[in-house]
Amino acid sequence: QVQLVESGGGLVQAGDSLRLSCAASGRTFSTYYMGWFRQAPGKEREFVAGIGRSGGSVMYVESVKGRFTISRDNAKNTVYLQMDRLKPEDTAVYYCAAASVVTLRMSNYGYWGKGTQVTVSS
Repeated sequence: QVQLVESGGGLVQAGDSLRLSCAASGRTFSTYYMGWFRQAPGKEREFVAGIGRSGGSVMYVESVKGRFTISRDNAKNTVYLQMDRLKPEDTAVYYCAAASVVTLRMSNYGYWGKGTQVTVSS
């Protein structure tokens, strides 16, 4: 049983940086593969980045590779998404999620946060 709460969203200008945090409650946080997804208005939710139990098995969607960095601190039950050189097309609601396997498939994530809005202006 895991509860996830995202924070750190906001309005920034293109080229700026933002760091999202996902605080988890639950004893089994360290056993989960953690992912970030995003959903823009009128679009399907898409996988953004994922990270394994000990920081391995990192995956990124091609559009953010080189700009975003996912990390986790199991001692703090927190996963982060550092977003650099943000673009207007990064504008979306960002969701934190937990899965029991290494995956980018949305259906494999059993726990979800409520999301945090990221808006990037030009």
